[in-house]
Amino acid sequence: MKKTKRSVNRRNSLKANPRKSPSGTRFAEVAARLAEIGRGFHARGWVLGTSGNFSAVISREPLRLAITSTGLDKGSLAPEQFLEMDGAANVVRGEGRPSAEALLHLAIARGVDAGAVLHTHSVWSTLLSGSHASQGGIALEGYEMLKGLEGVRTHKHREWLPILENSQDMIELGERVSKTLRESPGRVRDTRAA
Repeated sequence: MKKTKRSVNRRNSLKANPRKSPSGTRFAEVAARLAEIGRGFHARGWVLGTSGNFSAVISREPLRLAITSTGLDKGSLAPEQFLEMDGAANVVRGEGRPSAEALLHLAIARGVDAGAVLHTHSVWSTLLSGSHASQGGIALEGYEMLKGLEGVRTHKHREWLPILENSQDMIELGERVSKTLRESPGRVRDTRAA
């Protein structure tokens, strides 16, 4: 799974460092950073209204994520609106509940050792995923911006972005996400509408 140079730096800034701070302080730091990222994504039109959700790993053992509570306007996210969730999607800190997509966040955090999941619903990504879903993904090639991906030195590069059919059965979709992450060198994108 490729990462952008910028996402590697941001991901590293969200990685758990239990020696530096206790879990409560770590949660507060991550929630503040995710709220800032979420507001920025909203300003860019990548998460309109209450669409999308964000999480970051607080600890690996036991697995804990800071995650947005469901139904929040991403343009006015605040750190206190985040929840701490365990590896079974149970809320262990905060008020509210995570979206049903929390299982997808857990699958990604486990499947590729991700430090964060930033799930957007931009109009353009929704249109692209809908138009390429029948091919199972989209090939990105010949773009100068591909050099922003880790290890890519030329625009003469092809990146495959898998697209998974949407489902409201998050357990089944989570299993498909996990399988795709194990089998595919690309990124996972689902066809959920904005």
